[in-house]
Amino acid sequence: MKMSEEEETPSNGCSRSDLSLALEDCMAALDLFLRNEFEEAQSRLRSRTKDSMYHALTYATILEMQAMMTFDPQHILTAGNTMKDAQAICQRYRKKSSFSKNFTEEEIHAEVCYAECLLQRAALTFLQDENMISFIKGGIKVRNSYQTYKELHTILQSPGYSQGDNHCHFEGGVKLGVGAFNLMISMLPTRTLKLLEFVGFTGNKEFGLQQLLEGSAESTFRSFLCNMLLLCYHTFMSFILGTGEGDVEDAEKLLQPYLEKYPTGSIFLFFAGRIEEIKGNLDAAIKRFEECCEVQQQWKQFHHMCYWELMWCFTYKRHWKMAYFYADLLSKENTWSKATYAYMKAAYLSMLTPDDCLTFGETALTLFRQVPGLKQKIAGKSLPTEKFAIRKARRYLAENPIALPAPPLEMMYIWNGYTVIGKHKDLTEGMLKTLGEAQAKLDSTPRSEFTVDDQCLLSLLKGLCLKHLGRQEEAEQYFTLVLCNESQIKYDHYLVPNALLEHGLLCLEQGRNAEAISLLETAMQNYKHYSMESRTHFRIQAALQKAKGVGENGIHSPSSP
Repeated sequence: MKMSEEEETPSNGCSRSDLSLALEDCMAALDLFLRNEFEEAQSRLRSRTKDSMYHALTYATILEMQAMMTFDPQHILTAGNTMKDAQAICQRYRKKSSFSKNFTEEEIHAEVCYAECLLQRAALTFLQDENMISFIKGGIKVRNSYQTYKELHTILQSPGYSQGDNHCHFEGGVKLGVGAFNLMISMLPTRTLKLLEFVGFTGNKEFGLQQLLEGSAESTFRSFLCNMLLLCYHTFMSFILGTGEGDVEDAEKLLQPYLEKYPTGSIFLFFAGRIEEIKGNLDAAIKRFEECCEVQQQWKQFHHMCYWELMWCFTYKRHWKMAYFYADLLSKENTWSKATYAYMKAAYLSMLTPDDCLTFGETALTLFRQVPGLKQKIAGKSLPTEKFAIRKARRYLAENPIALPAPPLEMMYIWNGYTVIGKHKDLTEGMLKTLGEAQAKLDSTPRSEFTVDDQCLLSLLKGLCLKHLGRQEEAEQYFTLVLCNESQIKYDHYLVPNALLEHGLLCLEQGRNAEAISLLETAMQNYKHYSMESRTHFRIQAALQKAKGVGENGIHSPSSP
């Protein structure tokens, strides 16, 4: 396959020079967006979204970035519809005949833009449903995108391919897609992976990261998106859907040139804060997040991402009142999950004395009882975190409820917060002290139907803290304690596979790889239908890859897309 040599002008009136001008204009709009001039950026693009594939794609991409940063259901819906419209514009410019092997430059750009629309629509689906079921149900769209990227990657490698004027932007688009698919597929749990392999998908993490790194290094239309995807992987995906294996140093190197160019760019200040947070530098992180909120007021919803991270920073510091303050702000201003926010508010108040709670005008009990009634669905799906919060809050519906032992510390585990505090001895020791206080309270409370579950939760969390403090033998005893009580656990069945996961990671640290693999595979294969199952499976998969020393799904060579 090669680019057509003809200088023809297609029936829609577009020419090669039009393509160059469109790319230039879209990059200028993107620059405005990165300078916090959000309305100006969208205004510049909006007028041409009906006739230019790059304007349509860029406009939809900006809306998608907003949706992904705010998790607002309305933003997600709007972004999805706009991306669908952009896909229709791209379709108009694609090659009409499948008999010719030659592409005009416009046609080959239409292919990569079309594939990108499909990829971004798939990413929005994943944002709504972590367990990947709807992602796979939309398989024809995902497969079309995947196959298109594979074919375009082959074209790039072929000796007959002749570069057009905008080759670098086309190549960047291919690297973005091939990199994103390889990275995403390689992270999937084994069950999902086998299903995808059956229909022709393959994924290699190292190859995906390399493609994105190459794409981010060039000054092209897609370099920013390649950079953002890498930053998201190193600072979020590897923590929430992994075991914290992201490379913080790489993230800092990726972010630095953008921070220099856009010193007040809210997106980059946010990532700067997140990097400090995962390094355990909480005061520096708090300062960055506060700065991120101060630099722009146009896109208020973006503040909510900062509030969420600030809430966790103060949780790690055990400053319950400040953590409550940000959970309260989110509950009033953000619509992502009212149930989760109410649960977190209740969780923080439950850590305070009754007198301290008086100043807030509400109690943990009333808030916990509100949680089940705040359930909502996005695209017909309930959020996994929301389901978890509702299950935990139900025990407060009883006439004389038995309190949860340490709800903020439990939710902190769900979001892999112990990997963050584990980098600082004082933070970990502080959390262990709080767990000790919860243990003393549990020991002094009459035995109930929740006692074993609560004891196992505290054992899991204490084991985590002790592991990070280097007290590995004690940590192992606590993980084993959870497993020994498996048959007596009544409600919190998620504790057993997670204890196996943490025990496996501990064995891995000690070089006991065969034992680690056995524990991890037991966790993956023997347990189903428990809270946050999909997230646990992602983490087990990441741990298994670490244990087996592979950066891929074990089948494909690093040189293949």
